[in-house]
Amino acid sequence: MRLPSRLIATLAVLPALASCSSEGDSRPPLTKEALAAIAQEPGAPIRQLAREVDDLFSKEDLGETRALVVMHGGTIAAERYAPGYGPDTRFVSWSMAKTVTAVLIGMLIADGRLRLDETPPVPRWQRPGDPRGEITLRQLLQMRSGLRHSEAIDPPYESGEVRMLFLDGRDDMAEFAESQPLEAEPGSKFEYSSNTTVILADIAARVLTRSRDPDVRRRAVSDYLHNRLFRPLGMNSMVPEFDRAGTLIGGSLIHGTARDWARFGDFLRNKGSYKGTQLVPRRWIEFMVTPSPRRGNYGAQTWLNRDPPADDDPLFATRGPRSLFAMIGHMGQYVLVAPDRKLVVARLGHSDETERPPMAQELADIVALYPGR
Repeated sequence: MRLPSRLIATLAVLPALASCSSEGDSRPPLTKEALAAIAQEPGAPIRQLAREVDDLFSKEDLGETRALVVMHGGTIAAERYAPGYGPDTRFVSWSMAKTVTAVLIGMLIADGRLRLDETPPVPRWQRPGDPRGEITLRQLLQMRSGLRHSEAIDPPYESGEVRMLFLDGRDDMAEFAESQPLEAEPGSKFEYSSNTTVILADIAARVLTRSRDPDVRRRAVSDYLHNRLFRPLGMNSMVPEFDRAGTLIGGSLIHGTARDWARFGDFLRNKGSYKGTQLVPRRWIEFMVTPSPRRGNYGAQTWLNRDPPADDDPLFATRGPRSLFAMIGHMGQYVLVAPDRKLVVARLGHSDETERPPMAQELADIVALYPGR
């Protein structure tokens, strides 16, 4: 049978049209580097995953992605680094450290050294008549202590966390944070606060040692973290920072490789379990990812992909999944955990305020490649 010439011409261009639609008309071909970043069985379509990973490193207006590790089912599905960075590079956590501090507190509660709904051991709050004595550990973890604070405001030198980290509070950060008066009734108001997490780190030091010697405090917290958390997880790169008073800078300064940050995310995905050992109770991780009574997209030192207030969503709640939660740090440090997809995505780099929202959408594109249960 002889086909009409018009039909023959149409059939001839179909393979080219299919190729264009699969890669996008304006996109360059995938490079060898992009494809080499993907494991043989990544749990998602290889070329699509390679494209999404490549976009994070090559698209304009997203900032600078320096490292990306995707883990699926506990194994690395994709891994890529920008020039000058690699598997041995330690990356600063910024506020991702808050989630580590929350796990530290959970371990101490499991040890019977702290109680969630009691006033924590902060001596200045326990003086007779001090209204801060009503603040509970739960309220500190959920960022609703009521303490006066302003985070990331202009001018920066008036911001509470900048003053604590770099100006008049830098030598004894906990003293600075704990001396702030109340601006709201404890429990009544959400106020994101790096200073609050330093208070939690000070509380940890106080229950691990009675000494006020900075070296003793530093050693007590560092040993506890390494012996009870980092070493059992194989997170051997982790380096926590301390201030001059020996307090862990638990809201912002812990360093580790991209693989170790992803490994910590996978530990959270498994609800505190690693290779059959429960390092922190499952119910504690469940508490960390339960919405605060005063903020739908925040749990206990952990961000949630749900119910954000207007114009304040650091994730992608409209795209789901609702079960996804995250560690998020200044300038675009992200560890995303999607339990229903057995997925962890660790992105480390440098993105400014305008670059972070589109960059987060690129991360959402990676998550979307993995089907949920």
